[in-house]
Amino acid sequence: MTWHSPISQLCLRGYLSQSHRIWNHLSPSFRGRSEGHAYGRHLHKLVLLHANRRQYFATFFLRNRPRLELISRLLEKKAVSSRVDLLVLGCAKGAEVYSVAWAVRNARRDLRLNIHAVDISQEIVDFARRGVYTFKKSDAVRPWNGTAGGEAVDVAWNTSRDQNAWIFERMTKDELDAMFEIRGDQASVRPWIREGITWSCGDAFDPKLSTITGLQDMVFANNFLCHFEPTPAERCLRNIGGLVKPGGYLYVSGIDLDVRTRVGVELGWKPVTELIREVHDGDDSVRRGWPLEYWGLEPFDESRPDWQIRYASVFQLGDRLR
Repeated sequence: MTWHSPISQLCLRGYLSQSHRIWNHLSPSFRGRSEGHAYGRHLHKLVLLHANRRQYFATFFLRNRPRLELISRLLEKKAVSSRVDLLVLGCAKGAEVYSVAWAVRNARRDLRLNIHAVDISQEIVDFARRGVYTFKKSDAVRPWNGTAGGEAVDVAWNTSRDQNAWIFERMTKDELDAMFEIRGDQASVRPWIREGITWSCGDAFDPKLSTITGLQDMVFANNFLCHFEPTPAERCLRNIGGLVKPGGYLYVSGIDLDVRTRVGVELGWKPVTELIREVHDGDDSVRRGWPLEYWGLEPFDESRPDWQIRYASVFQLGDRLR
C-alpha cells in the first residue's frame, strides 16, 4: 500500500485529524522542546504528502520587518546615486513591492531605484499597479461583486481577497501616514513610493523571463513557491536563480525548506547569515502555521549541521550559477 492509494489517503486523513487535535492540546513548553520539534517535523512531513496546494493572494504591508532591514543593510555598500534593479515575483496585491520601495527609499533616498513587479495574474497586477486599497477591516465582500459593484467594490474585494486578517495590521499609525494618502475608506500609496515601479504579467516558470526583466541586483520570490509540489517548485527556483546578477541577492521564503536547501547546496549559493534568525521568525503568520499547514515554517534549529543554508532565506549568487 502506498501513500497515494485511496485507502492510504483515507488512513492518512484520519491520522492527521487526530494529530491535529493532539498538537493543539500540547503545552507550549513541550512544543518548544526537542521532542516537540521532532513530533512537529513528523506531522509536517505527513501534511506535505496530503496537502491540497493552491495559490493565495493574502498578504500584509511590512510583512517581515527584519527582511526589510536586511535589504537596507545590503544596499549600504552601493555607491551614491547608483542604480539598483529589483525584481519582485509573485507580486500579488503589491504589498511587498510597496513595502520594499518604502524601506529602500527611507534608507537610501540617493539611489536610482528601478523595481520590476511581476505576477501571473493580469487582474491582480492591474489592481496592484493602481496602489489603492480599502481601509475597511471587513472582509465580507463577495467575489462576484468585484465585477458587478463598480470601482469601490472592486477595490474592497481585491484588498480583502484571501485575507484572514487586515492587510494593514502590521503597520503603525505613523507608517500608515507616511506610506498612504488616506481619504475616507481608501488608502492610496504615495507617489514618491510608486516612482520607478514597472508592472507586468509574467510566469516565474518561463525560461525566457530574463529577456523581459533583465538581470537584477535583488530578486524577491517570497511566499508563492510553497504552493507548488516539490518537483515544479525546484524547477521554478532554478529558473528564478538565473535572474540574479553575479554577486546579487535572491530572497526566497515561503518554499519547502528541503527544496531550497537542495538547490542552494547544488548551485553553490552563499547564505546570508546576517539577521538569519530574525528574518526566519519575522513573519509570525507562517511560523504559527507549522506543523499543521503545508505553508507553515518550522522552528529555527541551530543544532542542525546544515542550519545556515537551511534557514537562510537570502542568498548571494555567484558565477557558478551561470
